[in-house]
Amino acid sequence: MTAPVSVARAVIHHDAALRAAAAAVAKAEALGIQVCVAVVDSNARLVAYLRMPNAFLISDTVSVAKAASVASTAGLPADVLEGALTGEGPWVREGLLKLPGFTLIRGALPLRDGEVLIGAVGVSGGAEAQDVLCAEAAVAALAR
Repeated sequence: MTAPVSVARAVIHHDAALRAAAAAVAKAEALGIQVCVAVVDSNARLVAYLRMPNAFLISDTVSVAKAASVASTAGLPADVLEGALTGEGPWVREGLLKLPGFTLIRGALPLRDGEVLIGAVGVSGGAEAQDVLCAEAAVAALAR
């Protein structure tokens, strides 16, 4: 039997990415905060991005890093990944944090189609807890 030379990988559809980003922004508006929202596919590539007026400039970079970090770790949010790293040596955590665009700042969640990872959403601009609430709204917008 010949081994396969490729595999299929599910990625978020652009319509779903826009719907998720819009839901995160709507939650931010309800919270009275200005955020940047990044939606990446399961390959950690940017698919959708929204920046609210007056959001912190750094939130642009941070929102993308948050989303890409979750997608790059098979959908593990920062708190779960941080917990998984507790048993590792300090060089593992330090090594990850030195990777360009990697962060353990909370405010990103995986986006799934059933059990399949299709991407991640990252939100930056509020407190970590507020960013998580906005990311949760994005996830809820894709729930069937």
